[in-house]
Amino acid sequence: MLLWLGFFICTSVIVYSGTKLSKYGDIIAEKTGLGRAWIGLVLMASVTSLPELVTGISSVTYAGVPDIAVGDVLGSCVFNMLILAVLDTLYRPAPISTKAHQGHVLSAAFGLLLLSIVCVSMFLRENISPVGWIGPYSFLFMLIYLTAMRLVFSYEKRKIAEFLKEMAEELRYKDVSMKTAVLLYVANALIVVIAAIFLPKIGEGIAEATGLGQTFVGNIFIAVSTSLPEVVVSIAAVKMGAVDLAIGNLFGSNIFNIFILALDDIFFLKGPLLSHASPNHIISALSAIAMTTIAIIGLTYRAEKKRLFVAWDSIAIFIVCVANLLLLYMLK
Repeated sequence: MLLWLGFFICTSVIVYSGTKLSKYGDIIAEKTGLGRAWIGLVLMASVTSLPELVTGISSVTYAGVPDIAVGDVLGSCVFNMLILAVLDTLYRPAPISTKAHQGHVLSAAFGLLLLSIVCVSMFLRENISPVGWIGPYSFLFMLIYLTAMRLVFSYEKRKIAEFLKEMAEELRYKDVSMKTAVLLYVANALIVVIAAIFLPKIGEGIAEATGLGQTFVGNIFIAVSTSLPEVVVSIAAVKMGAVDLAIGNLFGSNIFNIFILALDDIFFLKGPLLSHASPNHIISALSAIAMTTIAIIGLTYRAEKKRLFVAWDSIAIFIVCVANLLLLYMLK
């Protein structure tokens, strides 16, 4: 009971502080005059991925549980695509993919490339020679991440400018000073960091107490809890009508998640991280690839109507997610 209570408390703190981070990030954007769209994209990526980053590093250093770190990253990639399907159920006018611009295919494709390299690296785990103690794939992850950010930013510049013109609005935070906004942003960031540090040990305890195993717990419980900021921020963006911001955050988070995997590998001093993690994680990586591919098909085909309350591509994403859960449970 204490383990589950600790898990619930950490999860609640991450959701609450993650929401506050978005608010104060918006205030900082207004006060600096750099624009809500640009600051939102930058801060959103760092804020919503902060739990995965801290949880991963603490998993391989403080807790010594590489399966929790890898499971958190790959499970978060699966969960981010599930969030996309959930957003479709909340967006009533039409399939959400119809309202998003097709430029998201670029970031989604980079996500597919990174996840494919993860699969190959885990499949060849015994035949990969490390560079020092680091897997050579980690350097490739970082290179592709930087390339993706450069290309996506170049592509999005025109869209960001258009968004700023369309969403021009009056100052909403006249009564909040820049100093207050920065202090509260930093305070909530620290709270998220502290909560995320405890998650690996709690996850390890739950894995032992339930017999579910670190691979299953990392891919499901830890991944869900660290992805909750994405849920909160994405739902808020859709309610504001900023569909592209929400979808861009989810695809961008998946790219950043694999970058986190490279950082985890650097902090894991026992050898290449993916060689010490369970090969069962390939299931989550393949599931994330399948879900991202379905999302790309939806963005390209752009169905005009929903057959039910949800689009066909979102239904397919739900099915893949359920299959992923069942396979992980069977192999726990």
